[in-house]
Amino acid sequence: MKISLFGLDVQKIINSEIFKAIHEVIESGVYVLGENVKKFEEEFSSYCGVKYGVGVNSGTDALMLALKAIGINEGDEVITAPNSFIATGSTVALCGAKPIFADIDPETYNLDPNNVEKILKRNSAKVRAIIPVHLYGHPVDMDPILELAKEYGLYVIEDAAQAHGATYKGRKTGSLGDIGCFSFYPTKNLGACGDGGMLVMNDEELAKKARLLRDYGRDTGYTHTILGYNSRLDEVQAAILRVKLKYLDDWVEKRRTNAKIYRELLDIPDLVLPVEKDYAKHAYWVYVIRAKQREKLQDTLAKKGVETAVTYPVPIHLQKAFSYLGISDGTFPVAEKISNEILSLPVHPGLREEEIRYISRIIKETSKHGC
Repeated sequence: MKISLFGLDVQKIINSEIFKAIHEVIESGVYVLGENVKKFEEEFSSYCGVKYGVGVNSGTDALMLALKAIGINEGDEVITAPNSFIATGSTVALCGAKPIFADIDPETYNLDPNNVEKILKRNSAKVRAIIPVHLYGHPVDMDPILELAKEYGLYVIEDAAQAHGATYKGRKTGSLGDIGCFSFYPTKNLGACGDGGMLVMNDEELAKKARLLRDYGRDTGYTHTILGYNSRLDEVQAAILRVKLKYLDDWVEKRRTNAKIYRELLDIPDLVLPVEKDYAKHAYWVYVIRAKQREKLQDTLAKKGVETAVTYPVPIHLQKAFSYLGISDGTFPVAEKISNEILSLPVHPGLREEEIRYISRIIKETSKHGC
């Protein structure tokens, strides 16, 4: 049996709709910033429960343009989690600012508000923003983060790249801070057939700034009011995403059903399963377990045809790219411990119950010999 981690093949059932949408774009002759981008921005921002959406070429650029839109610059500091994908930290650094990491909650693996507060109480002079990351699809506990931001006069940029369809106290992720940033990388809950991203927000001025930044700082024609970038979501990807958006809620519910089956089957001592806090609706981009002998378990699953991944094996502060920060091993013990134990299992909407039972049997059998 071969089981892929992300199961993109399941989306082939809507290929006829996608091919039709692509054909219409080609027939229109409009490939950049046309009606599909405009409509998708409206549809996705409405889905998130906010007023504005700005389509860009990736989730990374969504973060970068969000930081630029709020004025992050050289000498500023931005608080975030050390266990995210590197783009959460690198975009801060590429703005000339310094990422300040706060250790994570040991249950949700998200930014711990208590640790954020400790940083701010110690020295908040240069801190301009907080980037909470809704890792794996579980929302950060946002109320304490938002309260701290209000108290210290900070912006909040949500990294919701893995959390399409997740909610916090009934509100969609991406709608809670000043700006929400999404990735539409193909493996995401809502994925394009290539790269794509979006910023969502309620602030009209931030939306205007983001639109300028994504298109060379262009006002109209060949007049440019600020220095900007080439970071536009193209028409073909927007058309594809408009088709897929109609299925997103159903796909998230199937992920949640699959996660429930895992939980019922994987009652194994020393195996840590994902939590879902009372305030959260988990969107399960991946199903992340923790095992003491992760490499052994991953190797066994691979030999049995099950694709898994470690997301992420090296925390951002220990990446060579960030060695200039001088942060030593052991500085963030929770994030570092978890990075050595986590393993992402398939949970995608195309996964069948028999496949979940197959994966679970392998894990149970391996656990008898210590995993």
